[in-house]
Amino acid sequence: MAEGKRYLLGLDAGNTVIKAVLFDLDGNQVAMHALDGQTTVPESGHVERDLGELWLNAQQAIRACIGKAGVEAGDIAGVGCAGHGNGLYLLDAAREPLLGIQSLDSRAAGLADELAAGAPGEALEGLCLQKPWPSQTPTLLAWLERQAPELYHRASTILLCKDFITYKLTGRLVSDVSDMSGCGLLRMPECSYDKELMRLYGLEDAFDMLPDLLEPNRVAGTVTAEASALTGLAEGTPVVAGFFDVVACALGSGVVANGQASVIVGTWSINQVVSAEPVTAPEVFMVSGFGAGRYLNIESSATSAANLEWYVREFIESRGHHDDPFGYCNRLVAQTQPRADDPMFHPFLYGARLGSEMRSGFYGISGWHTEGHMLRALYEGVMFEHRRHIEVLIAAGVAFDDILLSGGGARSEVWPQIFADGLGKPVTIAACQETGALGAAIAAGCGAGLLTSYEEGVARMTRAKTSFKPDPALRDHYDRRYALFIELGADLRRFWSKLRDA
Repeated sequence: MAEGKRYLLGLDAGNTVIKAVLFDLDGNQVAMHALDGQTTVPESGHVERDLGELWLNAQQAIRACIGKAGVEAGDIAGVGCAGHGNGLYLLDAAREPLLGIQSLDSRAAGLADELAAGAPGEALEGLCLQKPWPSQTPTLLAWLERQAPELYHRASTILLCKDFITYKLTGRLVSDVSDMSGCGLLRMPECSYDKELMRLYGLEDAFDMLPDLLEPNRVAGTVTAEASALTGLAEGTPVVAGFFDVVACALGSGVVANGQASVIVGTWSINQVVSAEPVTAPEVFMVSGFGAGRYLNIESSATSAANLEWYVREFIESRGHHDDPFGYCNRLVAQTQPRADDPMFHPFLYGARLGSEMRSGFYGISGWHTEGHMLRALYEGVMFEHRRHIEVLIAAGVAFDDILLSGGGARSEVWPQIFADGLGKPVTIAACQETGALGAAIAAGCGAGLLTSYEEGVARMTRAKTSFKPDPALRDHYDRRYALFIELGADLRRFWSKLRDA
């Protein structure tokens, strides 16, 4: 078979959307199909999904992608899946779906605070380099053990989002080190399961529920006859263990070497830098390992482009007066020149790392301000919270010279320049928009023996689209406004707390 006819399939499973993207060996996107799933909120703070629907959507996305590409299933050399981190996906003793909790869930907020307090919390963080937090996988499992013991004792296997899809494709119960370290279930820096870690979570009896642990580019299994019939993939196609989606996005955007930075402007504000050793500073949110001497030091929160999605949904799409609502927003921002007295915006619609009480708001509005000024404030506010995260990484000793930007916000004509100006760093945009799927495809290429390393995959399959240099004339402007952004947030915390507790 000619090498030019070999393809790699990358799957990207988020909290709702699942995408199947087919690439050739030079990283060109051949076809893509995406399906949106349903989220349920059975009670306040509980955010769940139906795992049967997730698998059905995965089947349909894969089959439609292959159909659009018009390729033979046998020409697909390997499959890799990336998925959202954390949350909790459980199977029962019969390996049937038991529960699917998404990473937007907040039911375990009180328990997270309890686990993080005092000496036990310090011991936990010392082992896994991560504080307990509400949507973290072991924190959710510990909540079930306390609050829903009957359901807890029916569980037999702990999986993450992409692991469930890999299981349905191959029949193998596995996870990978990037996802398991990203959810606080591995001893670091060894990237290994640890009984003492489980004991500190109060989950001693759950150790045997952990799946086999593999490197992301290791073959987990092959497509079964049943999965072949459902998806259109050829039986026997290798499927690798896959990635935590933020790691896949970094790889798919071209980030693989120590000192390279990946910033993802998506639902979450993801800010991550590769290093040979993990950062151990307690201020850093998490560290994800993805191979020997490969760590991503990650600062993140749900404070990024989700704010613009909310604005578009509530104030533009709901009135149906623009065919291209995001393009409309970009044009307004491009037409609005930055001024020292522009309004400010805090991007805390879905909470913040610094406190659950924190809220969004526009401040400093005057009668001459327009919708363009409001939108520029929103774009800047998102960038400023990314900058705050990045400054945490820098204070922890992480160094980098430039940034590879990806995610929905990177598709804007104006937002990347605002990032370059506000961060004071050159910003490069990857040519591929589906960087998570491409990262998963690179892992599949390694597992299938078509790529010798991540480095070869990045060199061959990723490329830059365009770059943005910071404007020196705006350096003082953004430094001043960033200081105001931080100061105003500190002043508002008392008000936000009263609002929450009202």
